[in-house]
Amino acid sequence: MTTEPMGGARAWIVWGVAVGGYFLAMLHRNGLGVAALEAQERFDVGPALLSMLPMLQLLIYVLFQIPAGLLADRLGPRYTLAIGIGAMMLGSGLFALAPNAEVAIAGRFLIGLGDALVFLNVIRLAALWFPRARYALVSGLTGVVGGAGQVASAAPLAWALDGFGWTTAFMSVTLLTAAMALLVIVVVRDRPAGAAGRSTVADPIPVWAALKEALAAHGPRVGMAHHAAIMAPFTMLMVLWGYPFLVDGLGLQEGTAAFTLTAVAAGPLWMAPIVGAVIGRSPNVRIGLALTLGSTLTVGWLLMVLWPTGEVPTWLGLAVMGASAVGQTLAPTISFDFARDGIPASRTGVASGLVNMSGFTTAVVCTVAAGAVLQKLPDDPGAFQLAFAPMAVATTVATSVLFLLLLRGRRNA
Repeated sequence: MTTEPMGGARAWIVWGVAVGGYFLAMLHRNGLGVAALEAQERFDVGPALLSMLPMLQLLIYVLFQIPAGLLADRLGPRYTLAIGIGAMMLGSGLFALAPNAEVAIAGRFLIGLGDALVFLNVIRLAALWFPRARYALVSGLTGVVGGAGQVASAAPLAWALDGFGWTTAFMSVTLLTAAMALLVIVVVRDRPAGAAGRSTVADPIPVWAALKEALAAHGPRVGMAHHAAIMAPFTMLMVLWGYPFLVDGLGLQEGTAAFTLTAVAAGPLWMAPIVGAVIGRSPNVRIGLALTLGSTLTVGWLLMVLWPTGEVPTWLGLAVMGASAVGQTLAPTISFDFARDGIPASRTGVASGLVNMSGFTTAVVCTVAAGAVLQKLPDDPGAFQLAFAPMAVATTVATSVLFLLLLRGRRNA
C-alpha cells in the first residue's frame, strides 16, 4: 500500500523551483507581444506572417500535450522539466540571434515545444509531493504564478528591449532560462526521500492503453469538458483578440484598453488559492463551482453574440471579459483536480495532457475562426459578434457536456 505524501517544507521548495520554470514559460509564451513591432521591422515581415508566430507556438503546445504526458509518466518530472526548460532556452537563444524570419520561427517552435513540457510536470510534482487534499490548492497557486508571469512579462521585457536592444534583452531571458534548467536538476526530485515504492515513474504501458485508461476514468473526462468551457474564452482574448475587441469593438481608447486588459487579467488571481483550499477540504464544492462557471460563461457569450442592436454594449463586453478571466484563473484549480479522480498519481501525465489539450485546442480553433471572420468583415460594426460566435458555440457545447457528465456521475455515486 502506497503511503500518501506528507508535503512539508521540502515539498514547497521542490514545487517552488518547478513553478519558477512555469513562470518563465509564460514569459516566453507572451513575450512576443511587446516585441511585435520591432520583430516586424527586424525580420521585414507583414502583420499576417507575424501573427502566425504566437499561433504556431500555441499549436505546437497543443499537439505535444499527449506526448508530453507520456514522457512525464515514463521519464519522471525532474528530467522532463529540465528537457522542456532546455528547449525553451535553445529557442530563446535562436530567437535572440535570428537573422531572418525562418530562424525566428524555428526558435518559437522550440519555445512552444519546451512550454508543452513544463506545466504538466509542475502539477505532476504537486501530485507526488503533496497529499491529495492539498492538490487543488497547489494547482491553484501554480495558476497564480503562471497568471503573474502572463501579466508581468510585458513591462520588464519592454523595458529591456527599449534600454538594451533586441539581442541583449532576449539573450538575458535565455541565460535566466539556462539557470532555471540547472536549478531544476539540482533541487527538484521526482518523489520525497523514503517514499514507498521503487519509483514515481509509471510502469510502461502502450500509448493507446494509457489514453484508454485516462479516457475511461470519469474525472479526466469532466476535466476536459470543464477546461474547454472555462479556460478557452479568456485565453483567446489574451492571445490575440482581447485588445482589438476593447478598441474596435467597444470603442475604448488604446491606453484605456491596455490598462483594462491587464487589470481584468490580474484581478481574479487571488481567487485561485482560496478556491483550492476550499476544494481540498470539501471536494464536492467542485461540482457547484464548475456548473456555475460554465453556465455564466455560456449565457454571457451567447448574449454578447446575439445582442440585437449589432453592437455589443460596453458594460456587457466588460462583464463577459471579467467572467472569462475568472474562469481562466480557476480552470487549473478545478479542471486538473477533476483529472486526478480515478488515475494513479504515477500516471497523471496523460490525463493532465488531455485536459490541457481540450482547453487549448478550443482556444486555438476559435482564435483562428475569429480571425477569418474579421478578415472578411474588417469594417462591419457587428464583426466581433460574428467573430466570437464560434467561441459562444464551443462554450455552450462544452458546458452541456459538463452538465451531462457531472449529473450522470452524481446519479452513479
